[in-house]
Amino acid sequence: MTVIVWIVEGTWPACVDAARAHTPEGADVVLLHVTAHDIPGAAHGAYAGMLGRGHPERDPGTRLEDMAARSARELLRAAADRLGRDCTRIERIGRIEREVVAAAEGADLLVVARDGDRTHLGPKSLGPASRFVVDHAPCPVLLVWPEPAPGIATIPPPPPHPPHPPHPPHHR
Repeated sequence: MTVIVWIVEGTWPACVDAARAHTPEGADVVLLHVTAHDIPGAAHGAYAGMLGRGHPERDPGTRLEDMAARSARELLRAAADRLGRDCTRIERIGRIEREVVAAAEGADLLVVARDGDRTHLGPKSLGPASRFVVDHAPCPVLLVWPEPAPGIATIPPPPPHPPHPPHPPHHR
């Protein structure tokens, strides 16, 4: 059994705890962190456009890449420590939602945390990337709340009933 645990700043502890609780001993646990490809790229482009390409040591995109890689390693280390068992750590760079879906190919379970509006039950408790992952994952998904779930009184009300269509005219 292979379990992929998506590690995201702010919600990763709940995912690790869920993996620990729902993964049998001997299962392969993979801690996955994905860094968005567009942030360092935008900084590279802005620097090159404003100041030219002559001083790569001053390029903020390179510093952002280094900071992102260091942050990913620290998150994965903290997640592995919390998991408390052997695991694989994977760092990817790209479109976050697509990288997570690709990493889940062939897995038996993907653990994902809600990352949207967590004050109410409902679909808005998933951000755009998580919604994409849940909708496109090629394996079962365990969707967890990063904190206690809100009460069922927070379920949005049902939509109003549509008006009844007019009756067709009677022909005699």
